[in-house]
Amino acid sequence: MWIEVVVVKECPNEQLAVDRLWQALEAAGLHNVDVVTRVVTDQTEAERISFTGSPTVLIDGEDLFAEAGRTQGMACRLYRTPEGLDGAPSIGQLHQALATAFHHEP
Repeated sequence: MWIEVVVVKECPNEQLAVDRLWQALEAAGLHNVDVVTRVVTDQTEAERISFTGSPTVLIDGEDLFAEAGRTQGMACRLYRTPEGLDGAPSIGQLHQALATAFHHEP
C-alpha cells in the first residue's frame, strides 16, 4: 500500500491531514506503510494528476474521497465529515478508506 498526501505549498491543513492519517494507520494496525507528502507546484501538474485540492490523500494512486464534478486546481479542499466541513478527512473516514483499500489488495 502506497499513500501520498498531496498538497499545495504552505497548505494550512497539511499537518492536520498527516496527523489524522497516522492515527488512522495506527488504529488499523498498519505500521509498515509508506506515507509521502508531495507538493503540487502549478496548475498544469494539478490537471495532469487530477488534483482537486489540498490536502488530497491518495491510496495506491486513488483519491478515495473524490467527489464528482470537483474542479482540478491549486486550491484548498474541504471535506464533509460527521462533524461538518473540515480541512481534512476525519480519522474515522481515513480508517474506513484504509480498510477498503487494504481489503482490495491482491
